[in-house]
Parts: sequence; structure tokens; C-alpha cells
Amino acid sequence: MISLQNLTKVFDDASGSEHALAGVSLEIADGDAFGIIGISGAGKSTLVRCVNLLERPTSGRVVVDGVDVTDLHGAALRQYRQRVAMIFQGFGLLSQKTALDNVCFPFLAASGRVSAEDRKRAQELLELVDLGDKALSYPAQLSGGQKQRVAIARALATKPEYLLCDEATSALDPASTESVLDVLRRVNEERGVTLLVITHSMDVVRSICKNVAVLVKGQVVEQGPVEQIFAAPEHETTKALLGRGRWNG
Repeated sequence: MISLQNLTKVFDDASGSEHALAGVSLEIADGDAFGIIGISGAGKSTLVRCVNLLERPTSGRVVVDGVDVTDLHGAALRQYRQRVAMIFQGFGLLSQKTALDNVCFPFLAASGRVSAEDRKRAQELLELVDLGDKALSYPAQLSGGQKQRVAIARALATKPEYLLCDEATSALDPASTESVLDVLRRVNEERGVTLLVITHSMDVVRSICKNVAVLVKGQVVEQGPVEQIFAAPEHETTKALLGRGRWNG
């Protein structure tokens, strides 16, 4: 379980301080597919980056399976990040490496070498995301949806327990979006990987999430099972995201 306890993140610059997160508390159960939704600037990406400690919370705690990981550094932090993988909107593939070599990159980063067994596992992961025939293709030869599926295969190389998805489909066309969501759904249901899905799309939440929290200006304003939130939204932002209300401001 991931437990976020009163997370606050403040960014300081010459113009002053901005609270990107203001006391967020959430629990994501093992095996869940949990959506975090909100408009641009709501704090969604900051929240997910605090989960894997790409951003350090200003205050509050990140507790995973009962262990406070908030202050991890060095080898302990690297080990934690193997358990909590992440995929991004921009794919992050290495353009000069094939799809297979991109999936192998975590093995290379961990040990400085890629074994025959590693390459076999990478091929299996490409087959898992329906790209077994694209092993020798370069990113420039792949569609956006295919690139994101390679990124998912790469994220799974370390056998993570949690997969953080930061706007993973927002740059994709509808058909590519559906192919990526189908892979994520199977990863969650068949492999038991817990998903934390950051998105601004209620369609994405409806498609793969079991629970959802709505974020507004760094605060959770509504949360619950997806069916409940869709059937009876309470906050005006939730209603607007569902097309049932007006935006304020």
C-alpha cells in the first residue's frame, strides 16, 4: 500500500512561494488502479513525482508497505525506485537504440552489462505489450502508441510493484490511447501491478481506474470508487470534468 500523509510541496522563486500540494492524504491499496485527475496546474504531476521522490515533499510523509520512504537516499533510494517505476507523456526512449535495447536499459544501468537472459526477458516484455515483432525497430520507426508501449515494457523490466503513469496517453490519438490503456489494464489485472494514473481525462479514468481522487489547487476535493464519482459527483470541478457543470474562473 502507498500511503500519502499530509503531503505539502512548496516551490519558492523570486515572485514568492507557491503551494503545489497543500496537505494531500491518500491511500492506494495493493492491486488498485487509482486515478488522480484535475486540470493543468492542479498539482497532479508534482504529487506523482513526490511518490517516487523525484520531488521531495516540503512536509508530510510517503509510506509504502508500512515503511516511511520519504528521506531515502543513495542505494536505498535506487532500490525503492526499482519497486516504483514510472512512465511519462514524452516516452523517454533512447533514439539511437532499438526497442529491445531500450527495454534492456534498466539491466545495463543496474549492472553495467546486459546478459543473454536479460535480452530474453526484454523480448518477453515486448511480447507482453504486443510489440514482439518490433524488437529491432528504432523509436523513429514507431508510432506514438508503440513508443509508449515500449516505455511500459522498459518500466516493467525491474519487476515493479507499482507503476506511476504521468499523463501517459495525453499525447496520443484515440486508437493509440486505447492500445496503451489495454496494456496497462492487463498489467494491473494479470500481473497485479498497482497503477497510479495521473490524467486530465475522465475517459481514461473510466477505462482503467477503480478509484479516483480529484485534485484542485493542490488539494483533494473528492475521492472514491470510480462508479460512485461518475454517478454522483459532488464537487463543481468533478462535475465540469464530466461535462455536467460549469468551470469557475
